Amino acid sequence: MPAVIPRNALAAACALWFVVALPACRPASEPTVVCHAGAYRLHDGTVVAVSPTSDPDRLRWRLLDGRTGRLTPDARGEWTSTLGWSDRTDGVRVRFGECAAGRIVFDGRAGNRLAFDVTDTTFAGAGVTLKGRLVLPKGAGPVPIVVQVHGSEDYSAVVFNHQQQWLPAHGIGVFVYDKRGTGDSSGRYSQDFSLLADDAQAAMREARRLAGPRAGRVGFGGGSQAGWVAPLAASRTAADFVAVGYGLADGPLAEDRDQVMLDLVAAGHGPDVLAKAREVTDATGAVIASGFKRGFDRLDAVRVRYGHEPWWKDLRGEFTGELIKYPALALRVVGPLRGSDTSWNYDPMPTLRGLPMPQLWVLAGADRKAPPVETRRRLLALAAAGRPITVVEFPQTDHGIHQFETGADGTRVETRIADGYFRLLIDWIKHGRLDGVPYGTAQLLAEPAASPNSR
Repeated sequence: MPAVIPRNALAAACALWFVVALPACRPASEPTVVCHAGAYRLHDGTVVAVSPTSDPDRLRWRLLDGRTGRLTPDARGEWTSTLGWSDRTDGVRVRFGECAAGRIVFDGRAGNRLAFDVTDTTFAGAGVTLKGRLVLPKGAGPVPIVVQVHGSEDYSAVVFNHQQQWLPAHGIGVFVYDKRGTGDSSGRYSQDFSLLADDAQAAMREARRLAGPRAGRVGFGGGSQAGWVAPLAASRTAADFVAVGYGLADGPLAEDRDQVMLDLVAAGHGPDVLAKAREVTDATGAVIASGFKRGFDRLDAVRVRYGHEPWWKDLRGEFTGELIKYPALALRVVGPLRGSDTSWNYDPMPTLRGLPMPQLWVLAGADRKAPPVETRRRLLALAAAGRPITVVEFPQTDHGIHQFETGADGTRVETRIADGYFRLLIDWIKHGRLDGVPYGTAQLLAEPAASPNSR
């Protein structure tokens, strides 16, 4: 006879569903204003990139120096901007012409949309059909091409990835593709890094095929989760480079562990509490890594041991703060419905030690989502051992290399992308090295003794 779920466990299971089973943020599949997306050159030479957002009626602009804002239309057809990711008006106003005209008036300066060579395609991934797009600068000669590897987003990169507007305006080709189970790609959404690396491999083959003689240096780029997937894909194919922003050289379970520790330190707790909390994160990590099949006795034990202590309420992290709220029965019932197949036990270091091609790692020094301390240590050790790794850090930036303001309650409001980040990416991808000029507040922590020549 099937077990009957007690009422309190059922309620917990329903609440937990929203934590572990539903997407965190899924934009509309085709924004109504997507026709305005593109890179525009203003009459004074400035390039502004405009891309869709998760809101189907809004757009986001970005400048080379990292300034950015969210655009909202008014009844007169004029768009007003807010500062960064805040709700504060920044004074920038924008007008667009008809969709086909490709005209813009940005903050009082007129401009026209740049034309790129765009090829849409479908290609075979690992047992799925993937939708992709190659965007090249106009011309006939070879250019470097970045195959954009996804983060953990579960929406269409072909529609929303802003690098396809930004990088081609600066002489770099971009190949974007919809991750399996997103956009117009088939299959089920997954966070199985090996599977995603196979898809990225297929994307690189397709990018090279479509680009033909225009393919110069071709490599992988991306942020966050791409820090695990892109190097793994590069180890399986002839990539010329790997460029990672705000990713980790530690495993996925470490992301939760380090977030928990940051939160506890911010709450004023010391080393004794951190040692106890490590027992908790080890227990929650064991549960989630098992697919919610094992480890519940261990989790119950730390709950009994520490659940009454004052610091328990300050546990947060990627998942620990949520898992400790629910009884084992609720976790067993709802946990497996997550269905993302995350590679929780993945260790990136064997792959990173073996990569022969140049790597660029850009760290956010105050990253709350991917705390960089252990990643920095590991990357610097690899660089000291002779691996071809360039490590750069932007202090006082959060995930995305975003600058922020901190409120009295500790919450952050992201106001812009750090000046120098875009220029750094462009220089390194185009030339395989940094030019030695300042990139805003960026700190160069390591680079190869002899930078590789561009191909």
